[in-house]
Amino acid sequence: MIKIEHLRKEYPNVVPLEDVSVEIDDGDVIAIIGPSGTGKSTLLRCINQLEKPTSGRIWVDDVEITDPKCDINKVRQKMGMVFQSFNLFGHKTVIENIMMAPMDLLGKSKQEAYDTGMRLLRTVGLAEKALNYPDELSGGQKQRIAIARTLAMDPGVILLDEPTSALDPTMVGEVQAVIRDLAKTGKTMMIVTHEMRFARAISNRVFYMDEGCIYEDGSPEQVFESPKREQTRRFVQRLKVLELNIESRDYDFLGMASQIEAYCNKNQIPARLANHVQLTFEEAVQQLVRVIKDPRIQAVCEYSEATEAAEWRIRYGGAQLDVTRAGDEMALMVLKGMTEGIQYDWTEDEALPNRLCMRVKGS
Repeated sequence: MIKIEHLRKEYPNVVPLEDVSVEIDDGDVIAIIGPSGTGKSTLLRCINQLEKPTSGRIWVDDVEITDPKCDINKVRQKMGMVFQSFNLFGHKTVIENIMMAPMDLLGKSKQEAYDTGMRLLRTVGLAEKALNYPDELSGGQKQRIAIARTLAMDPGVILLDEPTSALDPTMVGEVQAVIRDLAKTGKTMMIVTHEMRFARAISNRVFYMDEGCIYEDGSPEQVFESPKREQTRRFVQRLKVLELNIESRDYDFLGMASQIEAYCNKNQIPARLANHVQLTFEEAVQQLVRVIKDPRIQAVCEYSEATEAAEWRIRYGGAQLDVTRAGDEMALMVLKGMTEGIQYDWTEDEALPNRLCMRVKGS
């Protein structure tokens, strides 16, 4: 079991890990997802003590590895790590790369290390490459060799840091297939990945990392289908978000129109959909500003790269006001013509109790 308490890692200009506390059970296969720069790789490197935490404590099988007296090299014999960049020794053959650590660190004989190495090469489908050198291999083959080398130490814990990110897309599948098979062996695994389908397929737990912590921890079904927190939902659904706030009838109409245009261009939203995103905002907000004396309006547009769909979520203060019923009839006709659906809700105990959702029509 791995236990982490209040882990913090800070650098001069950034704090990727602010406060991480979690327990990882034996046999867990954990996919770690989240935006770039949110401490995913740093977490793995702290667990393997390649990075020294600024504060906090880590235990592996009841051994506190953050204790200065801990023999970390002994702990690492039970903890393998697979990197993005393979880290194979170019002057040694494939089989020599795999044999070296078991002989040097575990004291295995040359024959025993060779037999184990060949067995592992057959497992990853590369036995015929045993006498080749790394520069004679493709990127996918190098990563499979790196995995075999890690397995040669028979670790109980395997940490994989973006194992497919440096690969040509045509080679990703072969490495993922090896990792899928490895996940069935009962070893504890933690995998940093940006491949959402792979993360869902391989894991029994998912960590979504954001804001310097494990922002959400759950089963693949829960995190990907019913995330509990807003940032998680936006990430797993690949949503691009624009938020606009209006606090006066004299709001900067042209400035906001420019922000919407820039948002659509940046996210390569199809032209017709982008036009409807702009117009639905203008029509809806103008309706609200006309009838609310002191408008407090929060408008959030979410565009999904996966489905190429956009939605406005507009919340506003004041008394209960359903503009789909009480607004200007002509404006409502225009809105309905540019949307696939409009829904109004009221939640009395919220600061902005009125909520208007509009699914923008793309064609």
